Amino acid sequence: MLALSLPYIGGLPSGPLNAISDVAGVTVGHSTLAQDAIQTGVTVIRPHGGDPFRNKVPAAAVVFNGFGKSIGLVQMQELGVLETPLALTNTMSVGAIATAQISAAIAANPEIGRSDPTVNPLVFECNDGYLNDIQAMAVTAEHYQQALDSAAAEFSQGAVGAGRGMSCFDLKGGIGSASRYAKIGGQQYCVGALVLANFGKLPALTLAGQRVGAQLLAARNQPCKPDGETPEMGSIIMIVATDAPLDARQLGRLAARCGIGLGRTGSIYGHGSGDLALAFSTAQTIPYRPLEAVRHTAILHDNLLDPLFEAVVDSTEQAIVNALFAAETVTGRDGHQRQSLYDMAADQII
Repeated sequence: MLALSLPYIGGLPSGPLNAISDVAGVTVGHSTLAQDAIQTGVTVIRPHGGDPFRNKVPAAAVVFNGFGKSIGLVQMQELGVLETPLALTNTMSVGAIATAQISAAIAANPEIGRSDPTVNPLVFECNDGYLNDIQAMAVTAEHYQQALDSAAAEFSQGAVGAGRGMSCFDLKGGIGSASRYAKIGGQQYCVGALVLANFGKLPALTLAGQRVGAQLLAARNQPCKPDGETPEMGSIIMIVATDAPLDARQLGRLAARCGIGLGRTGSIYGHGSGDLALAFSTAQTIPYRPLEAVRHTAILHDNLLDPLFEAVVDSTEQAIVNALFAAETVTGRDGHQRQSLYDMAADQII
């Protein structure tokens, strides 16, 4: 028998918060809309406390399954830098949040689009339309600003911010985060992950190697295998931060390891699932003016990256698990409900 308790993934130690914000300088903020049919929001990740347009950080993304409508990936992949905070929201609010990011950047840098280059907003999305009236397009620039202004090292997880209306393995999903420390040559580096979990079918749910979803269904005398006919319609966004000195190419290698942590939980990158990962490093910043001095930091040799890969895999899996355990049951549009993992298991011993 398996007790329903939050498992700790892997053997590496976590940071004090067990969150992406264990990477120094990284902060997270939410704005949550939770009233009747509106169950949605926005989550913002700030890579540092300054202006990312003026002081960019190296980054790279990997698309595992491209069923998504994100904004900003093309230029980010070409140039290998972030120049706005990262924003997560629902599919039909991507445009509003991108506009809010551009407006905020112009307010801080009035010459954007004039004597300065234009700014590249970066917005990721998942479809929360089962619980949220997504057609209402309720998320506005004001909500983006609220999330940005509230960003802090300590933040809520579960059914909050962009995660408010998200589903995961037919249960309530949402925001989850975790961190792990890795040692390389006597130096300790931090890797943190944050996910917007909105994917999967319950029969496949796997927690620390245990097929918990199948056990939950068996206890209810329900089929323990996916029907194989209805395509998966969810998505997941996985964000990785590290203080290890890496360039954009190496960060792409880190982002690619998120897929291992995702697969461990039972994902198959289903047909209708937009599965994306992005990794960034806080070890150095790149000034936006070409004549400003760049503070060069020696990057790690590729032969030394395995401990970071392990930290990415474990923190990604842990972040997904944490999203499930942190989420509460939510009822939204047309009475649709997603039970929390705890509530589904409340009358069962699994």
